Amino acid sequence: MKCAICQRPLGEVMVEDHHLIPRTFKGKDTIRIHRMCHQKIHATFSERELANYYYTPSRILEREEMQTFVKWVQKKAIDFYDKNDDTKERKKRRR
Repeated sequence: MKCAICQRPLGEVMVEDHHLIPRTFKGKDTIRIHRMCHQKIHATFSERELANYYYTPSRILEREEMQTFVKWVQKKAIDFYDKNDDTKERKKRRR
């Protein structure tokens, strides 16, 4: 099975379920992705953006920042993990 975002194989650890529409907006459908990819999604998009437009993997990948991230992470080992940092502006946009 592959990560829906970076297309690298999913292992047994550092894997999470991502709600395509955030739970705060009553979303139920999930996809399995790497924790690092999940953190990047939530560092890049607000919950409202995810609910209103970025609710599919293909739409998430439309954003240039996500494309750059995927190109970078695809070169890493399957078990590579690095925490994504939020900027102050992103933290403000969360909701």
